[in-house]
Amino acid sequence: MDRWATFDCYGTLIDWNGGIGRELERLFGAARSGESLHAYHEVEPQIQREDPSRSYREVMAVALARLGAPAGEQDALGRSLPEWDPFPEVPAALEDARVRGWRLAVLSNTDRDLLDASLERIGIDFDFTVVASEIGSYKPDRAHWDEFFARSGADREGHVHVAASLFHDIAPASALGLRTIWINRVGEEADPQPDVELHSMTGLSESLDSLVS
Repeated sequence: MDRWATFDCYGTLIDWNGGIGRELERLFGAARSGESLHAYHEVEPQIQREDPSRSYREVMAVALARLGAPAGEQDALGRSLPEWDPFPEVPAALEDARVRGWRLAVLSNTDRDLLDASLERIGIDFDFTVVASEIGSYKPDRAHWDEFFARSGADREGHVHVAASLFHDIAPASALGLRTIWINRVGEEADPQPDVELHSMTGLSESLDSLVS
């Protein structure tokens, strides 16, 4: 049986808050940086629910417009995203998992070109990726997982989903009866409870092996 680990990308592998936060601070000022990041977290899922056919680049632009960004800056996040950095421990953690025999896939609420740029920065090969713009659906809806199982033929007993977002990933994956590893980078309270909680990707391989031998 193949062992599969699927990952969210932004917030889990790539520093999503850092990338968005820098642009919001540039646009709205340091004094409003925390407030504007919180507002962005609130508005983005609303826009995705309103029209799942929107590309992620469009979602980000609409979100910035609703936060009050000037027309000439509403594409700021789409322009900057390809330069957002991975968390420093991510490449080594992914490589170790691959060496231990895990197959790797990404299930992401983004566009193909944006994700490809981010994975190039990480520098690790994935078996395949599922992106929102190609399936017309955004997590927490289940379509990413349906597409993953249809394409991979993975046995659910050999699959673990790894992500930082409780709302987008851990809750829906848990509702599907899947094993989960939560990368709790910001010290949230777990609801629902994952199978394993980590505070970075350090220790990922040992955690994966503990769930699927």
